[in-house]
Amino acid sequence: MFQHMFASMNEMLDCIIEGYGSAKGKDKEQLEKQLSELKNMSDAFIEQWLEFEEKFADFKEKHLDQKGIGSSQVDLEPKGSSVPHAADKPPVSSVSVCNAADLEIPDEAAMIISRGQGYYKLFMFPQAAMQFQAAMNQAPECNLARLFLGMTYMHLQNWSEAQRHFQLLIVLTDFPKWLAMGYNALGCIQAVHMNLAGAEQLFMKAYNVCPSFKDPLNNLRSCQETPSQLSLYFGSTELCCL
Repeated sequence: MFQHMFASMNEMLDCIIEGYGSAKGKDKEQLEKQLSELKNMSDAFIEQWLEFEEKFADFKEKHLDQKGIGSSQVDLEPKGSSVPHAADKPPVSSVSVCNAADLEIPDEAAMIISRGQGYYKLFMFPQAAMQFQAAMNQAPECNLARLFLGMTYMHLQNWSEAQRHFQLLIVLTDFPKWLAMGYNALGCIQAVHMNLAGAEQLFMKAYNVCPSFKDPLNNLRSCQETPSQLSLYFGSTELCCL
């Protein structure tokens, strides 16, 4: 049903795009009206989808997670990955190296984060930023909201806000993967500002914290081999699995 609906909407949009350049007067007004209707349909579907995601996430948290059913999340540290720990700490499980802010999402922030994740996965980053900021206002200690907010600001190329949140994240989190993502994103920001030496140091820190996270080495290689045409990966795709 949805496939047919979107196929029809795409066909209508193609017709509007094809005819808009040469249309005049009432014909152009009609095309603009059709375009507005398509946008309203798209917005309505997105709102309904986000509402469904929120309901499903709430039901899963209450009834399914304890049984291991319907989980849409993946381990941030894949099984078999090798993550070095500090010399003064014995090897422990990934859960035990997380602090409460990594593991616990307050109820008042959980639904807001879920809504923000929906916008994020649809590449609607201004709307996502508003939701994650609202979650941070509700729960300033929530590192998941801070991680998503920092990544959203990276997409929006708001480097100063992204840097601020990732600098806080690497101080507050004990989760190796999130720590590595923070260092890696900070390295990308330094590379954007052409501080390649500082960027390379941060990429190495990210790799040392979590070698299974591949983006830092790819970024390091880009800085060393093609500094005039950087191709940087700041870990955004990792969040689409959450």
